[in-house]
Amino acid sequence: MFATATSNFVQEVDHGGLLIPLASLNDTIALLTVVVKRRRFWVWQKPKYIPTDFNLNDILTGDTPIKPVVIETDFIKYNGTFGDHIQGTIDANFPYTNVSIEGKDSSKLQSSFGSLKKEEVDVQTLLRESKDRILDMTHGLVQQTKEKSRQVFGIVKERILTTQPSSVIEEVQQGGQCGGGLSLCGPKTPKVSLKENGSLSKDSNVTMEIPIHTTLAYALIELEIKQDGRYALCLMSDTRGYFEVDGAPKKGLTGIFGAPDSENSHLTQELEQLRDHFQLLSALPATTRSSLLRQITEVMADRGAVSSLQDVMEQMCFDKTPALGEATTTESQKQNIQAVLELLEQSGQAASKPVLSALYLITSAMDEMTNDCLSVLGTCCGLTVLPALELLVQCVSGTGELPLSNASLAALTEDVYEKTERLFASSNVSLKRDGSTVKTKINHMAGNLPLVLCIAVRGLASLAHCD
Repeated sequence: MFATATSNFVQEVDHGGLLIPLASLNDTIALLTVVVKRRRFWVWQKPKYIPTDFNLNDILTGDTPIKPVVIETDFIKYNGTFGDHIQGTIDANFPYTNVSIEGKDSSKLQSSFGSLKKEEVDVQTLLRESKDRILDMTHGLVQQTKEKSRQVFGIVKERILTTQPSSVIEEVQQGGQCGGGLSLCGPKTPKVSLKENGSLSKDSNVTMEIPIHTTLAYALIELEIKQDGRYALCLMSDTRGYFEVDGAPKKGLTGIFGAPDSENSHLTQELEQLRDHFQLLSALPATTRSSLLRQITEVMADRGAVSSLQDVMEQMCFDKTPALGEATTTESQKQNIQAVLELLEQSGQAASKPVLSALYLITSAMDEMTNDCLSVLGTCCGLTVLPALELLVQCVSGTGELPLSNASLAALTEDVYEKTERLFASSNVSLKRDGSTVKTKINHMAGNLPLVLCIAVRGLASLAHCD
């Protein structure tokens, strides 16, 4: 819950900026804390940040600590009340299962962060004090981090923290009816807030007290580290840290293709390089495909379950035993993930690296989606709707126009079309009907959202293909 609260906070106050939400109350974040930034396998995935128990002075040689000037300022005072009421019906058709789901959600969200404070290091002072300083290259943290090509060091230069006791509160009433034997009560975007002297209410009336001086978010300066331990601060936001290896920077950008253009002008090329993954899923036995689609659709109802599933897929792709016992994974999420793993085991695909890689690709794309995009996509996983969505995402990466007379688009009833418009809009793609054609257009500076939409839709549609 805390991770959701900080993530929502950063999305509201610094969307697309440099702030990183703190994921756990167990993490201690202070100025100059060393954070390991791990780049992911696919270049469009957001990196993971792993706070350590060390600060910069702990890994420096010499006895003189760096003591930069710290600037404290008032950041923001945030108050707000939100409420919504959602009612809808979802019909999902699979080869052996018809699912009818009716759900009603109402929520009231009272948000009061109170007055927040910002602490930041004076970078000019830090730059001067870092001159001629050397990292201890024999330190255990340095040794373990530099061994992995996609990991670099960052140090905390700024943090946002509370100035008064707070808690997480949400009032939710949920109701739903499910038919067809599939346990799924509709995707729901989690909403969490901090409220002074409040309590957490999420169906089970759990209270999470957040103490004063708790860090909510932070920003980093990455380090360029030479073989001899000399280091430089990455002062520009587009400059990335690295460990120098054999005289050359170890930049660590792995993955299938190079860094994408900011406007996704090479969307077609990037999807073409992933075509084998989609074809591999289409070639699976029909029963395996339908079962996987049903299980993944169920997982999509929970944002946390999607993140956990893609973590498990990543571990399996790199020959690691999947860890389902992490504290951040709920029992319901574990059950959903375990169901997918058991299905792979029963179908004989659990040891197939190509299949695991293809599923990792899809779940990673879904994990990069916005909450709204993932929520809507979860309602569009029927066997007739997915082929229509696949045609539309091919249109996005192609000519941008598609005749409405195409038989596969017949599934786009008025209700489904409205959902599809919302799905594309939340991925920075406009979808418009113009006479006898439908037109798509990637919005300016759309980032990676159109790409991850195309990957997720094509992957799910591959599981829905008829023999």
